[in-house]
Amino acid sequence: MKFTHRLAVAAVVAAIAQSAGADTVKIGILAPFSGPFAMYGTQFKQAIEVYQAQNGTSVGGHDIELIYKDTGGPNPDVAKQLAQELLIKDGVKYLGGIVFTPNAMAVAPLINQSKTPTVLFNAATSVINAKSPFFVRTSMTLPQVSAPMADWAFAHGIKTVATAVTDYGPGIDAETAFTKEFTAKGGKVVDAIRMPIQTTDFGPFMQRIKTEAPNALFAFIPAGAPAFAFTKAYSDNGLKAAGIQALGTGDINDETTLEGLGDASIGIITSHHYSMAHDSAENKAFIAELQKLHPGAVSNFASIGAYDGIKVLYKMIETTGASGGEPAVKSVLGMSWVSPRGPVTIDPTNRTVTQNVYIRAITKGADGKLENKEIDTFPNVPDLGWAN
Repeated sequence: MKFTHRLAVAAVVAAIAQSAGADTVKIGILAPFSGPFAMYGTQFKQAIEVYQAQNGTSVGGHDIELIYKDTGGPNPDVAKQLAQELLIKDGVKYLGGIVFTPNAMAVAPLINQSKTPTVLFNAATSVINAKSPFFVRTSMTLPQVSAPMADWAFAHGIKTVATAVTDYGPGIDAETAFTKEFTAKGGKVVDAIRMPIQTTDFGPFMQRIKTEAPNALFAFIPAGAPAFAFTKAYSDNGLKAAGIQALGTGDINDETTLEGLGDASIGIITSHHYSMAHDSAENKAFIAELQKLHPGAVSNFASIGAYDGIKVLYKMIETTGASGGEPAVKSVLGMSWVSPRGPVTIDPTNRTVTQNVYIRAITKGADGKLENKEIDTFPNVPDLGWAN
């Protein structure tokens, strides 16, 4: 009896020792969970839940605690304040998320000072990673997806284009990369329109483009309600009927708003690094788990940025634990894996993933629902804006 008691006590002591030895590493996630861009926060959180369902909530003996903060949208002052709270009050050792370029720029000085590894799930202006050696990006950059669109368009008989982009970092990157590639091929840009980020009425811009009658319109608008309104305005103002082909990055017709666009959107062509319709075992497994956790949910580029982003954060923590810092960033440089989007590698120089860029057309799938069908692939595209 005494022997049994001693065994029980020893087991309890061992359990306590094991518990004491397992530390908790906190990750702060910055994203909009309210307002017109709240879909990003939803996609981020759902994708992280999928990853943890598949891989657990600990890595390398470290329990993972996630702390979510709502930035509400492109609010650099709010992003900076929340990042400070996470680093000082909450004691996070790693950051992730961040949708908008101004927010990333506001956070950069803080992570430089604290040496906090930060994985960008979205924020897609090329120059961001130059602002801090602690940024690693698992999404894409606008030059990375815009230049292939220009190549594809010219090769398919489009010779004149009007560009229309949201007037901030990513939009300017998209416009610059597309224009440079398109004109180098011999194409002509007949108009370059930059629209304030608060724009909700795109009718006047559409009428202007319709009057100019180019072969195509190339656009970048941040995903969410504004992109939905822009794409709808393209059809409502008769550009499709006039034979002006809609081209853009995948933000303008991501899966969260795709079905709402209706059949009038069929034939819109976009370039991006992910489609929910991507045919691979990895993507099917991701979507199956997403449906299990959140029936009826869709996956989009934000989902994949977060899913791969948390994978990178897990690798950092597995390697360096709570110490983080420069060794954590170095541990993932050159890291390669097969994502639900396809093969990816973290470029050791610019710390953005090199990946396939897909040309997608809105079509009806076998289930009768709209989808972004991949019709062409540009393999292993790096961040084409890094050296510019």
